[in-house]
Amino acid sequence: MPFTASDGASIYWKLEGVETAPPLVLLNSIGTDMDLWDGLIAVLRQRHLILRIDTRGHGASSAVEGDYTLNALANDVIAVMDEAGMHEADVAGISLGGMISMQLALDHPNRIRRLALICTSSTMDRKAWQTRIDMIRAEGMEGIADLAITRFLSEEFIAEHPEVSASLRRALVAMDAGGYAGCAAAIRDMTLDEQLGSIRAPTIVVTGARDVSTPYDGHGDFLVQGIPGAQHASIDAAHLPSIEAPSALARTLEQFLLDNDRG
Repeated sequence: MPFTASDGASIYWKLEGVETAPPLVLLNSIGTDMDLWDGLIAVLRQRHLILRIDTRGHGASSAVEGDYTLNALANDVIAVMDEAGMHEADVAGISLGGMISMQLALDHPNRIRRLALICTSSTMDRKAWQTRIDMIRAEGMEGIADLAITRFLSEEFIAEHPEVSASLRRALVAMDAGGYAGCAAAIRDMTLDEQLGSIRAPTIVVTGARDVSTPYDGHGDFLVQGIPGAQHASIDAAHLPSIEAPSALARTLEQFLLDNDRG
């Protein structure tokens, strides 16, 4: 299993797909790991060299105590890309993964070809995230697990697939509270909204029609308006469309990447 050392952390990653195909980096949301993308991998790896990364403090990647920053999380991705031999890549990120993707495009524009920003935002409620951090540090992951699951997935999906929501909840409760809190601090402190106009990578913003965490109004629309030339697509899902609507998300990503290849 490949691990890369990056600023005191050990970052786990997996490479799969066609060696000679265009590289595509996939980044997970807060509270999940690279398995978040399992439902799309069979499709995506047919035309891409896929690099999946467990964000610092998530999955098999180690958790370092203290607050993290988006810049540091972006540097973790670059360290892994270097070790994997990827000079440049397309990047798709869900939630926190989308925030890291935007930071990558700002900090390392020569390394990022195209962006797919999925159910994400450039600005969040600082007080709400500080409250979540305080709760985690006081009560552990159990304190926020039920709230997180109801935001990850729609009520309809949870009712129809209770085993999926139960699995997500178990993984969330089992994760390192310090790693979650560190990433939550990166979300709390991000300043992406002030820099969107500087992103030059062709971008698609994907929103979930049932997403209550980062809906189009107030989040997705800000990205579409702020990033030059950004496209928009809506999927009938809540905050984690890779779980709730993997086929629709795979089609959306493939169409975006194919259209830009032709262009």
